[in-house]
Amino acid sequence: MMEINTTPLIDVMLVLLIVLIISIPPATHAVKLDMPQGKGAPPPVQPEVIELEIDFDGTYLWNGTPVTSVQTLESYFRQESGKEPQPELHIRPNRRVKYDYVAQALAAAQRNRMLRIGFVGNEQFME
Repeated sequence: MMEINTTPLIDVMLVLLIVLIISIPPATHAVKLDMPQGKGAPPPVQPEVIELEIDFDGTYLWNGTPVTSVQTLESYFRQESGKEPQPELHIRPNRRVKYDYVAQALAAAQRNRMLRIGFVGNEQFME
């Protein structure tokens, strides 16, 4: 009985395996980081944080102090946007406040060139 010679088949499979391994580029997961250079550079200055709370009835609280009108809020934004570095604005809307009040505050901040705006306390909306 004649048997098939498998030696050439194994040789071809090994050559194909080697070619496949060589042709696959090495997987590199490089992450570019901008590292500080030496001791000469001063540490970055942490910007001031402004807490703007919007209560359920539309009352604005600027760092805990009630704001009487949107015009007053705009004057606060105008004053703070001129500082260097510009303060961060942390907006904390109440769960039951109408979106109109939040939109007015965001529009006033945008009109007065506030660049660093963020929402805090979003965990109350995850329920």
